[in-house]
Amino acid sequence: MTLRRLRNDIAGLLVALVVALPLYWMLLSALRPRAELEAGDTAPYTLAPSLDSFRRVLTVDGFGQYLLNSALVAVVVVTASTLCAFLAAVALTRYRFRLRTTLLVMVLVAQMVPVEALTIPLFFLMRAVGQGVPELGLNHLGSLMLVHTAFALPLAIWMLRSFVSAVPRELEEAAWLDGAGSLAFVTRVLFPLVAPGVVACSIFSFIMTWNDFLFARTFIISAQENQTLPIALLSLFKPDQNDWGGIMAGSVLMTIPVLVFFLFVQHRLASGLGGAVKG
Repeated sequence: MTLRRLRNDIAGLLVALVVALPLYWMLLSALRPRAELEAGDTAPYTLAPSLDSFRRVLTVDGFGQYLLNSALVAVVVVTASTLCAFLAAVALTRYRFRLRTTLLVMVLVAQMVPVEALTIPLFFLMRAVGQGVPELGLNHLGSLMLVHTAFALPLAIWMLRSFVSAVPRELEEAAWLDGAGSLAFVTRVLFPLVAPGVVACSIFSFIMTWNDFLFARTFIISAQENQTLPIALLSLFKPDQNDWGGIMAGSVLMTIPVLVFFLFVQHRLASGLGGAVKG
């Protein structure tokens, strides 16, 4: 048993090193002086760390607005997708109605469609939507919120469905005997029990939205004030020579909110990914 545990610990350590190496190299490249980067220095350390790359990124015109836009889109998408997914999971699990199985299959099929295959149709759809509701059309953050919410829903519904179905029906019957209606049961009993699943879904939605480049580049065409943070990094790519120090520094700054969000909810994430529901 001890030898088996030792092998597992070694395997886990190797996996952690493989995962951490790109992150370490990203941070190292952000701290390297520009002279070392231009010289192609591949040493796994630097003797003269510098914050110049971070200063260049933070002085990019409109960087603060890009950061605010990304945060706004991510918060709206996480809130809307998790709330809608939770209510949909409750409806698909606790209630019987016609076409219930068909809806579940449609949700699963929607998750299988590649994002790239839908980019052009979604562009024309957002353009048409913008003619009726400009705030949800092209060059507006509403288009990103709407599309990302739609893409986050299928996975979130399937994840939360397993959590909701794991809650014993005896709890629902007991709540009814105590005089609680359907709304009270869902908000006061069911939601706290499936909170780990909600947290797991929110993390996936946040990461997907925060790191998005494709939709931000496709839907926000000319409205510079509505660009998101990944687009800010695009300005660091030059035709003659890329600013790799600035690119890595920007990547580090983009990673920090994800880590903060993860640390904020990590105490529920383990049970959420494991599918455990505790009463």
